[in-house]
Amino acid sequence: MDQTPPAPARRRPNARGQGERLREEIVSAAMRMLDELADDEALSLRAVARAVSIAATSVYLHFPDRDALVLAVMERCHEELVHAGDEAEAAHEGDPASQLRARILARADWAREHPGLYKVLHESKVGRRLGTPFKEVLVARTIAAVQRCMDAGQAPADDAATVTMDLRTAVNGMLAQRINEPDLPWPPAVEQIDRFLVKLVGLTLP
Repeated sequence: MDQTPPAPARRRPNARGQGERLREEIVSAAMRMLDELADDEALSLRAVARAVSIAATSVYLHFPDRDALVLAVMERCHEELVHAGDEAEAAHEGDPASQLRARILARADWAREHPGLYKVLHESKVGRRLGTPFKEVLVARTIAAVQRCMDAGQAPADDAATVTMDLRTAVNGMLAQRINEPDLPWPPAVEQIDRFLVKLVGLTLP
């Protein structure tokens, strides 16, 4: 009797017009893997292909190399951060200071839930090689939020773009250090963010 084990089940090919769906599945699988790896250089296209149950050659139909896939993941992460901030801000309509605070806290929450992805988003060399113009969206949203605080008299008049870059540097640095050095005696993140908002933006918080 033939004892040859059966070949592993292969994924059915997507029907015509469903190539975009496969691309999204590839990006989603890479996101899950990168959140665990926290290092894009440890990611392989073959491993991603196995996770999606497709041939490695199918990945290359959508992404010419690993860098292209990592960049797509970074862009997806940025979109999630923008969406999280927009939702948090919308819950505090009419109070610019609370809106800005909610936007920053939403970023911190996302980083806590996805530390590996946050690390890749801000530390990957892929971004330096290929560029990350999509990050301008989140910066623009934060500049607008800071400007609204100034216009409402909740923060001293200043150059909103400069204040935003100071705030962004502080928040991203704090989140990165918490991810890279989790054993340090960190104060609660919300307290640290509130100090940034008071000292760098000039908000008066209750």
